[in-house]
Amino acid sequence: MSKVRVVIENVTPRVDCGQFPAKRVLGESVAVEADVFTDGHDSVAATLFYRHESTPEWHSVPMSALINDRWQARFTVQALGHYFFTVAGWVDHVETWRQGLAKKYEAGQDVELDLQTGAALARTVSERVRDTDARTLKEWANAVGDPARDREERVVLAQSETVHEIARRHPDPEIVARHEPPLVIDVDRKRARFSTWYELFPRSASPRAGEHGTFADVEALLPEVSAMGFDVLYLPPIHPIGATERKGPNNRASCAAGDPGSPWAIGGKEGGHKSIHPELGTLEDFGRLISKAGELGIEIALDIAFQSTPDHPYVREHPEWFLKRPDGSIQYAENPPKKYQDIYPFWFETPDWNALWAELKSVFDFWIAQGVRIFRVDNPHTKPFAFWEWVLAEIRRSQPDVIFLAEAFTRPKVMYRLAKAGFTQSYNYFPWRNSKREIEAYFKEITSRPVCEFFRANLWPNTPDILPEYLQFGGRPAFMVRLVLAGTLGASYGIYGPAFELMEDRPREPGSEEYLDSEKYQVRTWDRDRPSSLKEFIARVNRIRRDNRPLQSDTGLTFHTVDNEALIAYSKTNDSGTESVLVVANLDPHHVQAGWVTLDLESLGLPLDTTFQMDDLLSGARFLWRGPRNFVSLDPGHSPAHIFRIRRRVRTERDFDYFL
Repeated sequence: MSKVRVVIENVTPRVDCGQFPAKRVLGESVAVEADVFTDGHDSVAATLFYRHESTPEWHSVPMSALINDRWQARFTVQALGHYFFTVAGWVDHVETWRQGLAKKYEAGQDVELDLQTGAALARTVSERVRDTDARTLKEWANAVGDPARDREERVVLAQSETVHEIARRHPDPEIVARHEPPLVIDVDRKRARFSTWYELFPRSASPRAGEHGTFADVEALLPEVSAMGFDVLYLPPIHPIGATERKGPNNRASCAAGDPGSPWAIGGKEGGHKSIHPELGTLEDFGRLISKAGELGIEIALDIAFQSTPDHPYVREHPEWFLKRPDGSIQYAENPPKKYQDIYPFWFETPDWNALWAELKSVFDFWIAQGVRIFRVDNPHTKPFAFWEWVLAEIRRSQPDVIFLAEAFTRPKVMYRLAKAGFTQSYNYFPWRNSKREIEAYFKEITSRPVCEFFRANLWPNTPDILPEYLQFGGRPAFMVRLVLAGTLGASYGIYGPAFELMEDRPREPGSEEYLDSEKYQVRTWDRDRPSSLKEFIARVNRIRRDNRPLQSDTGLTFHTVDNEALIAYSKTNDSGTESVLVVANLDPHHVQAGWVTLDLESLGLPLDTTFQMDDLLSGARFLWRGPRNFVSLDPGHSPAHIFRIRRRVRTERDFDYFL
């Protein structure tokens, strides 16, 4: 039996009934909401409690009533790691009394007994508090309950906010309901939310044709990567490559002398996952690359692919970690009819699974010790969820600043489960969302609750594995518009570097998304100074991202109506509603498209009938728009998109003068 009468339901943010944490980054506000109600007509009070995992002390914030028994309060996360939060609620007898007294007095009824009741309530509360608060309550009770004093004065005194605030802070513990267990917020550093990735193969970094690149060659490219505005440089696996069953160019089943093989075929006579391909350099060279990149504000992201070649030391030292076929041979990777004889997957159901797990964790530990703080994990959806939950939690317990990107082009529920398991960011379906309907539907899904509470999309218009059909046939405008979409729809995005800015669009064969002469299987030499390069355009888009806060978050996204299916319009507004960016893009890379854009002015914080200035951050042009409906025409041969900064008040149309 219990004296508790309050019910607490539907606490948010909450992922899978609290099984997994919601995600935030340093400095972000957490808006906590809950349904808090009771039987009858009594008033209810609710309080948000929160604490960081490093301290047992709970902080409290009074919750405010919204509508229909919904309550809200906020707190700001200021440390990496886990925050715990919960909601408490109780019948607020003081507030119930205060409201009833006011109603009776306004109706001209006798309130003497009610005043005495209030005094008794205050004395009861005073027994639970000490010092100044106790004295305040007793003095107030004596004054309100004194029949010798003027009744109107006592009624006014009864509405004291000070007394009510003390009573709220000291409810009767026997009537307080508390949501259990507490829910969790996982807090990352800001780069987990806003990052700009550039992928290159170190072995193709040499400026000399046909020569295997080195870390020193990558180091020489750092100023160029920085000038384009990237803050994460992602390197495919840098480990020794197996010789057995090595693939040739264009994924041929056989190779010739000198063919380098695939970087994802990890392990050779030189070592495995904790070794470096000797032609790239040494561990000291890699450390120097990390240091030089850091001086330019760039972090090195390293690819982790948990698989082995037949030549990997693991195969010799731990054959029990691999699945044996009936003939005694080890099962290689297959995706029928495709065969990958150069890849041995780990057998996660091995009886020695605990040793396997520990060794794989040690791979992360090794590279973290070298200074790597960002990992792109290859095909995590082909490894057990339980493993990822364990290993990511173990690493982040001591290294909460480490970021993990899941390369998981897989089914939605699998992608989402990996995010819940602890992956910071994830690949996603963006490369195949090309029409307006596809884009709007997909981004409404991943930016709405509950998905946005745990899933952070990292948008890639291309990867070494994916040359989308749209890029194969759309020419320069297709590359430009996909870059704008990736860089403005998502706070984090990346490109597979030289292939993108040099607009590589040749598939291996018709209908394929594989690149012809893919860097996955051979060394390439890139003419990075080609006049047609998109380097300047990429740098401009990334500069716009850095200079405009709405583009640094996945929140505040609103799609606007356009009467042409080839045009898409959307805006992003920062949390305070003071800054907005509007993007209008032509999704047709071949033809001029025009139409009327109808803005949701309320989402932009603009009056219905107002003039506002639109600064095109791509071209530098300025436009005056009035009201919700305005005309746009975009020639993909010139510029396939506008990225507008919205100026909210315009004084004169003559000089475009404005106030922020």
